[in-house]
Amino acid sequence: MGVAVASVGAQRADDLEVVQVTSDVYMLAGAGGNITVQVGSQGVFVVDTGSEAMSAKTVAAIRKISDRPIRYIVNTSADPDHTGGNAAVDKLGAFIPTRELIEEGAVIIAHERVLGRMSAPTGKVSPTPVAAWPTATFFVAQKDMHVNNQPVQLLHQPAAHTDGDVMVFFRKSDVIVAGDVFDKTRYPVIDLPRGGSIQGEIAAINRLLNLMVTSEKEEGGTMVVPGHGRLCDEHEVSEYRDMLTIVRDRVADSIKKGMTLEQVKAARPSFEYDPEYGVSDAFVEAVYQSLRSGSRS
Repeated sequence: MGVAVASVGAQRADDLEVVQVTSDVYMLAGAGGNITVQVGSQGVFVVDTGSEAMSAKTVAAIRKISDRPIRYIVNTSADPDHTGGNAAVDKLGAFIPTRELIEEGAVIIAHERVLGRMSAPTGKVSPTPVAAWPTATFFVAQKDMHVNNQPVQLLHQPAAHTDGDVMVFFRKSDVIVAGDVFDKTRYPVIDLPRGGSIQGEIAAINRLLNLMVTSEKEEGGTMVVPGHGRLCDEHEVSEYRDMLTIVRDRVADSIKKGMTLEQVKAARPSFEYDPEYGVSDAFVEAVYQSLRSGSRS
């Protein structure tokens, strides 16, 4: 059934919707991809920064939440609607110095494949400005941090929307930022050229569900900030997983029967979900091609 409106506080901030998820975590909607802001004694932790065109409004909205310096920015993928505001938001930052390293601005963290896509090989033109690039990357399955008096886990999803997706788990706040691995406004964008797959997408959603615990009557509990759309709980994530699994199995059965891509599209394997997520030949084609190629997590 979803989250009751009374369970979170929402207000407008310069055309962005600011939703208070917990006492220290906020979701900003309307700047492209959803943005998550976590505030504590060490400063501000931001997950994704929206589109470049909305960066000024993003900065203003963050400043209405807290005037403390931004310490960390995490990008859940390389998509421009999640990274476009990096340079502008980073200007509000202040790196926590150590004896070995002192920098200006916040630390922008992402999986190493995100940096590879935002930068460019020697001699090539970069698709994004240097100021927007991640300044710290990782390649392991899980990167653990301790920020603002709580454990924060960055969880790499190796073959979901892309091969560089990261979910961010604020363990004490019990909030997970899923990025475009989970998007309640549409079918997932399974980007095959960038390493995405239907099997990896389902595996990522199952991992998300394994981290979640519901509250009373299967409502509330662990909250999820999706890549786009409203705040969600376990019930909605479970429905999304079931949809993905059913569509995948139907397409797999069609492939076993020797059906072509056009025949599978005509059979409408996602027909009962189209009213909610929108008719998408691109999604069905991605599932078909992913299964045909044997892509898996």
